[in-house]
Amino acid sequence: MTASRPALASVPSARVRSLTNAPVAAGKYVLYWMIAARRSNWNFALQRAVHLARELKRPLLVLEGLRVDYPYASDRFHRFVLDGMRDNQARFAKAKVDYYPYVEPAPGAARGLLESLAREACAVVTDDYPCFFLPRMLARASKDVQVAFEAVDSNGILPLGHTRAAFARAYDFRRYLQRELRPHLQVLPAEDPLTGLALTPGVGLAREARKRWPEPPAELWNGDAAELARLPVDHRVLPCSVRGGPVAAQQLLKRFVQERLGSYAEDRNDAAADATSELSPYLHFGHISAHQIFAQITEHERWSVAKLAQGASGKREGWWGMGAGAEAFLDQLITWRELGFAACQHSQDYARYAGLPEWAKATLKLHRKDRRDPAYNLGQLERAATHDELWNAAQRQLRQSGRIHNYLRMLWGKKILHWGADPEAAFEIAVKLNDKYALDGRDPNSYSGISWVFGKYDRAWGPEREIFGTVRYMSSDNTRRKLDVSSYLKRWSAEPGLFAD
Repeated sequence: MTASRPALASVPSARVRSLTNAPVAAGKYVLYWMIAARRSNWNFALQRAVHLARELKRPLLVLEGLRVDYPYASDRFHRFVLDGMRDNQARFAKAKVDYYPYVEPAPGAARGLLESLAREACAVVTDDYPCFFLPRMLARASKDVQVAFEAVDSNGILPLGHTRAAFARAYDFRRYLQRELRPHLQVLPAEDPLTGLALTPGVGLAREARKRWPEPPAELWNGDAAELARLPVDHRVLPCSVRGGPVAAQQLLKRFVQERLGSYAEDRNDAAADATSELSPYLHFGHISAHQIFAQITEHERWSVAKLAQGASGKREGWWGMGAGAEAFLDQLITWRELGFAACQHSQDYARYAGLPEWAKATLKLHRKDRRDPAYNLGQLERAATHDELWNAAQRQLRQSGRIHNYLRMLWGKKILHWGADPEAAFEIAVKLNDKYALDGRDPNSYSGISWVFGKYDRAWGPEREIFGTVRYMSSDNTRRKLDVSSYLKRWSAEPGLFAD
């Protein structure tokens, strides 16, 4: 016996993608498989699952899993995700929603879990995400789920399916946004879809599954190093001092809006100023929503859609009708971040050298045999063992803190291009180092940044240079002249422990 599929209601249909042709079934619960939007608020996918549960008068079961065999799995990334799972466990318990966290103790241990839970579900809802291994995982999962299975897009302000192609330049995408974004600014996810839930209670859901796939011990939530050490992940990439999770993300957002937003336009390139939002890791792991960030900025600016400028000039300033700091930050949050999502949506080469524009590959090919003096391999670069103390400091910051200051991240990439054996090898090194160490790596936005280093989203620059050809050139000497990096160099001048110089 099956039930008819309820209307999409509060979640825009443009954000919902069916992964199976199966109908809603007469199951025991609605299952939300949380894989990218790892939060309980500002989440279209959770909102959709809650709506289905209400319509069907069934309990809601939330499954949040963590594999051990994802690329670059390490203590750093596991700890950050586990912090978020601890926050989610507390929030769902408060809302009396069945939350099922599962952390794989060994590769492949989770095999069969989703299929088992889906067999007793009315429908399955999950997160749509166009990058890393998640699209392949959803494609495989769709073969095992025999009920209605939907992927819901909570990634950005513009729905993933709205664009028809990737964009060659940020200017072109900005013009597109200025024409198309207006209606989407007024359709935000619910701040808290669990408020006043009034769902059918679900006591002891998935008992049999929990016996076969038991929840992790409490010590793992609480940061016990011994418990983390038992998991088969890379223990050489250590956890960072920054705490993960929605609670920390919201605290950071509040501080940024109140203390840093006003001076963001002037200070964001100052390595000593700490003027950036530092929200990119939380955006990457889904611990905070771009919609929530946008909503808090607009509230702070006392803004309304009526303040938007008419027309689509493609200019970075003036369209929003906000202060300079807010306009500069929204250009990063929406234009540059979602430019990367559009690339992932429409190309399989978003993290490959092959995805660069033809002009960039052509000019780099002309200079691929130019002498590199000095030249460094992956091991030397990973250890920050170059002659350039500013680059070494940026690499140490990446290894220790999981991030590099925004402006120095561009220099970091340009010097890898300068020193790599050839441009293809340099691109691969930049991706590997970023994916291995950066908390916001393995993300559409970080792949955009690396690709920009090699000419994507940019134009040809003169004069033509060795190695770079007409790809934009940056040097440590010029960076020193533009920025006061003395305190930055002092802070990241040495590194204890692994890879100590």
